[in-house]
Formats: sequence, structure tokens, C-alpha cells
Amino acid sequence: MRAEFTTALRHGEKRSAVYEQSFSVRYDYAVWFTEHLFAPDNPVFRDTLLRREPDKRHRFAAFIDAEVAAAFPSLADDIAGYARHHGQAMELLATPDVVPGGEQVKNEPALLSQLQRRLVALGLDRHSFAVGIGGGAFLDLIGYAASTTHRGLRHIRVPTTVLAQNDSGVGVKNGVNAFGVKNLLGSFAPPFAVLNDSDFLHTLQPRDKIAGVAEAVKVALIRDRAFFDWLEASAEALRACDSAAMSYMIRRCAELHMRQIAHGGDPFETGSARPLDYGHWSAHRLEALTDHVVRHGEAVAIGLALDARYSVQVGMLPAGGEDRVHALLKRLGFELWHPALESRDAEGQWQLLRGLKEFREHLGGELTITLLRDIGVGEEVHEMDADEIRRALVWLRQQELGA
Repeated sequence: MRAEFTTALRHGEKRSAVYEQSFSVRYDYAVWFTEHLFAPDNPVFRDTLLRREPDKRHRFAAFIDAEVAAAFPSLADDIAGYARHHGQAMELLATPDVVPGGEQVKNEPALLSQLQRRLVALGLDRHSFAVGIGGGAFLDLIGYAASTTHRGLRHIRVPTTVLAQNDSGVGVKNGVNAFGVKNLLGSFAPPFAVLNDSDFLHTLQPRDKIAGVAEAVKVALIRDRAFFDWLEASAEALRACDSAAMSYMIRRCAELHMRQIAHGGDPFETGSARPLDYGHWSAHRLEALTDHVVRHGEAVAIGLALDARYSVQVGMLPAGGEDRVHALLKRLGFELWHPALESRDAEGQWQLLRGLKEFREHLGGELTITLLRDIGVGEEVHEMDADEIRRALVWLRQQELGA
């Protein structure tokens, strides 16, 4: 701590002193890619618990997304069996809890309180582990409950969807929706570890697998032209959910997201820029307008195409770039139009534009939107023209509907 004293005696001013404090905190966590995570001979989960204190017997509780539990009926028993097999290293405090999953759980304050009470009742402390196994929205909820109990339990994420394994699950955000606003309540609390098990992806419907590819297209567009080229070359394999192509896509996408978080200069979003949310200002609004009938990844795909066309119209992205983006998304299997894009409220106001206002309100400060300067190069702008957005929307509708 550094102390600086200033004195002012003129004009009868009182003597004053100021102490300036500055410190930094290092965060580190492993992101694993494995299979059969809870097979007794797989050391990944055990080694994760032992990473900082290898001689300690670690206490943990597990929470399973109900949809995952239904798809893997033996999962709770597998976790209990794993804990018994590695009993010298760990203690499972109770039979794993099965908790509702899906985006709707982020709208239920009672469920959040229930989870916090459960964490306390189990006797977890700041050296214990809360393990969440499920999709992105489920992990947002569990992570927020863990980060706000005892001011932060150790949280291990086990993402079970493509979208969670390649994007949201490897990041530092937790949160729930409140007062009609997406992710209004939340925390920046990096996980203790992220354990990606490819087995969980096998039971996903093709629609849900493909939805997660949208985030790979997004991060390629703003950060890695070579990855975008690979996505183009691999589009048919990805659409067919080829395991090798999906595996590489997930790992590369996760790597690029992690690089942005670590080296982008603003991991906790204290400024106004959110480059990893390219295409998201309209996507978040579209999700709400359709009551989440349109999946997050599907809405992001529409947002990517819309903002690519807008980038061309305002002279940023060279002409033809929007056609490449649109063509790739179509080859991957995305539908890039929904009538809600043109919906209006009772006063006749275009509802999609509310997404820009919500985007700015979420961070405060000035509006900052990432657009494209080139394939692989994102650039922040601080305003978007409503007329140009409408023109881009007309273009998108023509591409999809021919009218």
C-alpha cells in the first residue's frame, strides 16, 4: 500500500491525507477435454480436486441438469461410485441433486434461493466444491449460487452442450435474469476448473449441436480468418455432426474465447466493449421476442448475418463478405429469418431496436457494438443507424424468403 499526504494551508483550508491502495489478483483455471469423466480409471476429476492441495480429502456436492439426468440415468450413481473409488481424495456430501435446466430456470428467484440454502445445508465452505453438470443456462444459475454463497465457493463446471463447451462454460460470467432483463443479476467469478466430456454431446439433438456452432462462426469472424476458412471447408461435416470436426471446432472455439478473456484487456467488462458479443445485440432481443423458441445459437446466427450486411452497407466490411457469412451459416443448417425481427409493440415501435438500448444499459457508458472490418477482424463502433439496420433486415429477408 502506498500513502500520499497532501497539505493545504492557504485560505484556511484543512489539512488532508489520501491513501491510494492498489493490488492485483491472479486467476487461473484448467479447461479439460476428456471422455468418460466419471469412469473410475479417468483421473481428471480427482486431479482437479487435488490441484492446489494434493494431500487433502476434498468435500464436494454435485448438481445435475434434469435433462442431462434423464439422458444419462446412471450419472448420479457413476459420480457416487467415482467418489467411493477415490475415497482418499474426495468426499461426496450427498447424492447428487437433480435440478431443472434450460433458459427458464434463470427466471426463477425461488430456485436460486433454494440452491443457496442447499449449499449451506450441505455444509459447503470456501474450500469445498460445488460441481454443476449441465447446459449453459444451468451453469449460469449454479455458478451464481456458488459465487454468492460464503462470498464464493469453489465451482467446477461440467458443460454438457456444444454451446457451453465452446463458449459460455469456459468464461468467467455467472448470472440469472431479473425484472425482464437477461443476466441482470450475476457475478464475474472464474470457475475452479472446466471439465468438458464429449460423451455428453452424443445424446444431443442435431439442432442443439448445430446451434452451438454459431459461436464458433462468431469468434472466427472477429478474431481468426483461418478458422473461418476451416469452418467453410468443414461446413458439411459439421452439419452432419461428424465427431472429429465437432471436436476440433469446440476446442478451437474455446481456445479463442479463452484467449480473448485472458488477453483482451477487460475480462470483467469494466469498459464498454464486448467483442465476444458480436451479433448478440439483436440475438438477445430475438430470443426474448420469441420466448426462447429460437435457441440462443440460432438467434446469434441471425445476428451475425444481419451485422455482416450492416458492416458492408456502412463501408466497413468489403462487399461480398456478407455473402460468405450468409452462405456459411446456411450450409451449416441455420434458418436466418424469423417474423419477430419485424414485430412492433402496441405503440408501433420496432421492438428489435430495443436490443441496442438493452445492450448499452447492461454495461452503462456509451453504446459499443462490434462490427466487421474484414473476415477475422472485428472493430468497435459507438452508434448504429436505424435506417441502415432496416436495410440490412430487408436484405436478409430477401435472402431467406425471396421477398
